Amino acid sequence: MSKRVLSGTKPTGDLLHLGNYFGALKQFVLLQDEYKDALYFIADYHSMTTVRDGSLRRRYTANVALDYLGAGIDPDRAILFRQSDIPEVCELTWMLTTVTPMGMLERAHAYKAAKDQAKNVDHGLFTYPVLMAADILLYGADIVPVGQDQKQHVEMTRDMAQRFNHAYDCEALVLPEPYIMEDTALVPGTDGRKMSKSYDNTIQMFAPKKALKKSIMGIQTDSTPVEDPKDPEASIFQVWNLFATPVEREEMADRASRGGLGYGDVKKELLERVLDYFGPMRERRESYASRPDEVEEILVLGAERARAIAEVVLEGCRQASGLGRPS
Repeated sequence: MSKRVLSGTKPTGDLLHLGNYFGALKQFVLLQDEYKDALYFIADYHSMTTVRDGSLRRRYTANVALDYLGAGIDPDRAILFRQSDIPEVCELTWMLTTVTPMGMLERAHAYKAAKDQAKNVDHGLFTYPVLMAADILLYGADIVPVGQDQKQHVEMTRDMAQRFNHAYDCEALVLPEPYIMEDTALVPGTDGRKMSKSYDNTIQMFAPKKALKKSIMGIQTDSTPVEDPKDPEASIFQVWNLFATPVEREEMADRASRGGLGYGDVKKELLERVLDYFGPMRERRESYASRPDEVEEILVLGAERARAIAEVVLEGCRQASGLGRPS
């Protein structure tokens, strides 16, 4: 029996960035070949904790769909859909909340970070892990690709599934396994911190050339003179390395260590490499962007395929817990 892989992306900005691509999307494209059943969704329900403008959410959602299709997600090999087109996810979320301890949610990384930063935490952020668990469990996902820092999400999902199955003496929910993407890159942003929309330090993979140049030339570097040696581990070199072969990385590290290499030259070369790397993907994205009705049809058909899976799982949960008409 083939295993099912699932992941999602929250639409909270106009374009995905290099961190999204090298940290996840690149691997998603490869996984649709490795696993027969691959589901990728645009998590627009999740975006409601931060985006409070409906028209923006629709725009962001459409752009994520275009970015996925441009990057190589193939609707003939994977199921691409909008989270909000699957109402069953809300019902399963409620079922899971009834078996999820408060203490578990209080240990969630996102909640703890918000508390530490004295942010105003709403119920949506507090119960975010439950909706995330429902996203995974609703489709009987076996494999959930995540980075090491996101492993907690899958662990909490497994815990909720076990609690539900134990409470109702059933096996209605499949316990997923984390697929730790070891070869993914932790991409530094323009300020040296992890690239993130929340830090406003991103380099967008499909940004126009002028905007892309501004982002890359704005990467923060130190004041080391051109003639002096540079640290090969500096963030500018880490980003450059993403677009280089192992041999090229060694050569660049040697050039940096010897001195005589200016940061400006590295940035100019990085810009050209980014444009070349994403060129074919950009063309594919622009082609899809010119056919919005076709993109919408892809999402609608994807939702139909996803719901066919979800309805079976949810009905198993309803029957086990005594909800709805008895079978």
